[in-house]
Amino acid sequence: MLVCLFLTLPAQTADELRGVWITNVDSNVLSSDQGIVDAMDYLAALGVNVVFPVVYNKGYTLYPSTVMKREFGESVLPSSPFVNRDFLARLVIEAHRNGIEVIPWFEFGFATSYSLGGGHIIAKHPDWALKTSGGALVVHNGFDWMSAINPDAQKFMTSLLTEVMDTYDVDGVQGDDRLPAMPVEGGYDSTTVALYKAEHTGAAPPASHTNAAWMQWRADKMTQYLASVRDSVKARGPNMILSSAPTPYNWGYQQLLQDSKKWMQTGIVDNLIPQLYQYSFADYTYALNASWNDIGRLNPSVYAAGILGRVGSYVVDTTFLGQMLSANRAKGVKGECMFFYEALRANSDRVGTFLKNRYYSTPARLPYRNGKVWRPKGRILNETDLAVRTTGQWQTYTMKGYQGAILRTADTVKAASLSYTFQIPAAAYYDVYAYAVPNTPWSQNAVYTLYSENDSSQVVVDQSDLARKGWQKIGTIYQGGGSKTVLKIDNSRLEPGRYVVADAVMLLVNRALSPDVVLAVDRPVKEPAAVPLKSELHGNYPNPFNPATTIAYTNRERQHVRLSVHDVLGREVATLVDRVERPGTYSVGFDASALSSGVYFCMLTAGSFVQSRKMILMK
Repeated sequence: MLVCLFLTLPAQTADELRGVWITNVDSNVLSSDQGIVDAMDYLAALGVNVVFPVVYNKGYTLYPSTVMKREFGESVLPSSPFVNRDFLARLVIEAHRNGIEVIPWFEFGFATSYSLGGGHIIAKHPDWALKTSGGALVVHNGFDWMSAINPDAQKFMTSLLTEVMDTYDVDGVQGDDRLPAMPVEGGYDSTTVALYKAEHTGAAPPASHTNAAWMQWRADKMTQYLASVRDSVKARGPNMILSSAPTPYNWGYQQLLQDSKKWMQTGIVDNLIPQLYQYSFADYTYALNASWNDIGRLNPSVYAAGILGRVGSYVVDTTFLGQMLSANRAKGVKGECMFFYEALRANSDRVGTFLKNRYYSTPARLPYRNGKVWRPKGRILNETDLAVRTTGQWQTYTMKGYQGAILRTADTVKAASLSYTFQIPAAAYYDVYAYAVPNTPWSQNAVYTLYSENDSSQVVVDQSDLARKGWQKIGTIYQGGGSKTVLKIDNSRLEPGRYVVADAVMLLVNRALSPDVVLAVDRPVKEPAAVPLKSELHGNYPNPFNPATTIAYTNRERQHVRLSVHDVLGREVATLVDRVERPGTYSVGFDASALSSGVYFCMLTAGSFVQSRKMILMK
């Protein structure tokens, strides 16, 4: 049965690929979790809908790989920011939170090293080396190569591709001008020669590496390999994307035996982004026209243009960029991908601002999704939202959370909990995430209850684990549509002297379990009407109190809120809230253990609204 979720988007929504490559060279985005968070938020604000993060470079993976560990003794690129840190897991969460698809990019492909005599791959597997007719290792543009026709080398590369798809919640995989590819001077290694002889009644390959039939045979072998990769990709699900970013067809075939024309004709790839990297509009126009005539017109719905935005000190001029994008749209090209992210941020975000204002001002669906939205933005409830029900004593703690501060309780006597109720758009499986801000005093036994359609389960979380920062997956639920409580956090196992903390909770559609949940854009979701609010300081309870009390207030709009406590002389004795808050009703705990008995005043300042109320402390 086909289930539809309807996503609100403007009627003029375009079908365009708006992609960005994210590198580990000349960029620090992937070097820290905060860098990833900032980048995904920024790209979403621009209207980007897919990212291609590099995951394989210098002959090593940048994610922790069991395949690399088994083959070469290193699970990740040595001496890199990725050692002991899984950047890809974090990037997938932050991108999907923003409604951006993630297609990991295997940049190095069948290259093994850069001018290192083959590096660690050829040292371990010398029979994988790509050889010239003279028996030398093929070095092309400084890169050392293994044979893209060697079955063992192919098996190794496929194992990396499938490992990523099986380990991470990605939306596909991508190769470029080195996957699959083979410099034309190569193919004379013993394995390739043996394969050729077996298919040519024992005849050896032509001595000239530019012999037309010999070139086509090698190109066809790589096309066959790419077809097998497609089978592996689609075995993970029909919605998993096989992407390719080759060099332009004529040059790519003549130099690297990449037959991207055949890839388009046979429908092997789901999207193809030729690298049309030029420095003038005249050169770009020539490259675009040639590429379109060679391959783009064969299947326009999967064709997009690779744009050079930055390399070295070069940053594309916005006038030139506008000319290229206008030419793309005039030709009917379904979008573009920028190489690379830092081009957008250069010169105070000049290129990014230009794209947002001129070409990406309205949302866009990815053309290869046939008008559907595969990755909706995450649905998030902050702990202070109206849809979160609070019981017991919780206090605001001014530690930076997802948005603003967090809540915590140290109560081990009375029950305290937060229950998160979401508007579920349609029946599906959802992954439930909680935002973690670990600290050593936090509970090691915080209880999280997950609510599915017909049952519930509990997960005990160590909130003091300093390695668990940011969005952390709590579990997966199945829920039908409507207003549903999906998660509760409580203090039922809280240890004395520690705190249970609560912050934002997020839902993401689980695509592995709900592949048939289709998000269309032809009808909006009807969200419940907003409740009109009036800013008010409700006062404290109990009152009189000794020594703790809870102060309640309502904030009518998103604005800066300050809640403070003053003595009878007007001196401020405590600041309880000092932040920007969303509309809602809040309660904040106040502990007056350090104060003397007497009359005090709590004061609420919310934008231009100011109100105070009397409190009596009796010890």
